[in-house]
Amino acid sequence: MFVLKPLSREAIPGALAKAERYRLLNEPWQAESICRDILAVDSRNRQAQVMLILALTDQFSQGIGMHEVIGVINDLADEYDRLYYTGIVHERRAYALFRQTDFRSGETVHMLLEHAMQWYEQAQAIRPQGNDDSLLRWNACARFLMRFPQLQPVDRAQELEPVFTE
Repeated sequence: MFVLKPLSREAIPGALAKAERYRLLNEPWQAESICRDILAVDSRNRQAQVMLILALTDQFSQGIGMHEVIGVINDLADEYDRLYYTGIVHERRAYALFRQTDFRSGETVHMLLEHAMQWYEQAQAIRPQGNDDSLLRWNACARFLMRFPQLQPVDRAQELEPVFTE
């Protein structure tokens, strides 16, 4: 096993910039690693926490689970941030699932987007003045569901009704 080398506090601003660049280069695992190094030195660094959340959600299609990201969200100090980023996690998991699976994922994608929208509504209720990010995300989810109406949930009552033919 390896012993990780600690980052100096003076290097945090440059490390955050590198993490953002790695996300933009579609190398979220590099951004994740950098954010974890920052948080090992400064566990309450909001920028590193948010960047880690986003880097992890960038990796949903590579097998990262929602539970790992929710653990990071629980460490956020601000209630608005916890609500908003929980919505982000649900939304991004829905999109990852939509991109990588077949038609049977429609019900799950719909459910995840509805959950995201519920989290965004809660965040919107306590948002800081002038911050409409949760409203923008809610609208994006709604537009996605309107664009892909086939993602509607299955009506379980209808599905279970016996069909008799004479």
